[in-house]
Amino acid sequence: MKTLNLLITILLSILFTPFFYYFATAQDSVSIIMYHRFGESNYPSTSIQLDKFKEHLEELKNPKYKVMQLSTIIEDIKAGRELPKFAVAITIDDAFISVYKKGWPLLKEYNFPFTIFVATDPIDQGLNGYMNWDQLRELRSNGVEIGSQTKSHPHMHRLSEDEIRKEINYSNNRFKQELNEIPILFAYPYGEYNLIAKKVAEETFEASFGQHSGSAHPSLGFHELPRFAMNEAYGSLERLVEAVNTLPFIVSEIYPENPVINENPPSYGFTLKKEYSQIDQLQCFISGIGEANVTVIGRRVEVRSEKKFYRPRHRVNCTMPGENRRWHWLGRQFLLN
Repeated sequence: MKTLNLLITILLSILFTPFFYYFATAQDSVSIIMYHRFGESNYPSTSIQLDKFKEHLEELKNPKYKVMQLSTIIEDIKAGRELPKFAVAITIDDAFISVYKKGWPLLKEYNFPFTIFVATDPIDQGLNGYMNWDQLRELRSNGVEIGSQTKSHPHMHRLSEDEIRKEINYSNNRFKQELNEIPILFAYPYGEYNLIAKKVAEETFEASFGQHSGSAHPSLGFHELPRFAMNEAYGSLERLVEAVNTLPFIVSEIYPENPVINENPPSYGFTLKKEYSQIDQLQCFISGIGEANVTVIGRRVEVRSEKKFYRPRHRVNCTMPGENRRWHWLGRQFLLN
């Protein structure tokens, strides 16, 4: 009887510790937020208004969320360590000067880690509107993570494999010269890549990121991970809350594997690796076109558009209601040749 009481006491003590709470609310997916410019109203498609950005940071200060360094998240997932239930990573692309002057001071105020992805040519050339190497060194010395975005920020799917390797190798050499380190994380310029670019990224970096939306989960692999873009059109507090509360679709057999399509419109599909109770409420939408036709056969999902894709980039977002008013979200970006 004493042994039984002791076991019950131990069990209860475990149940009510923060350690148990962490694992009871843990997961293996993350919401990654992407910004570019701050308070630059001349660039509404890539800039976020400062008052909206402050609202975002104030929301993320809620103890419900855990803002983590992106490389730590990738390391934890690869090691099989579970993440907090509402893990969030903040990323910023292109190293515009407004990051240094307006975005970073606010991020410091809230003590939030973030990763900035940098193409080296604009920095080397001292282009107007961009940061310089001294400013990047200052960020790095204050714990900001520096990721790569190639040398010249090209449309990577239009380059040969040799050209892609030269872009990345050159920029990595410049990072080594200026920051004494080579980045382990990579963001595809414009979120664009093909199978060749993905292959080179896999050989060079620990993880690579696009600009399509969705919850980042290891079933997607580590070299076409999604991020939620925030700007003046899509930067409301409601959108941020929706993004950081998304759930993943755990999928396999995504077709076509290559985002650069040869068939227009593409015959897009994926296989769900688990049962979803609300699969009948799955909907998919195509940017610039509208709702797509969705057919579900068992765990196979087929998505079709009645109209041809006409933009250089089209994004297909598939969503479905999940638990506690959260949404499962799978995004995919397709490129025209």
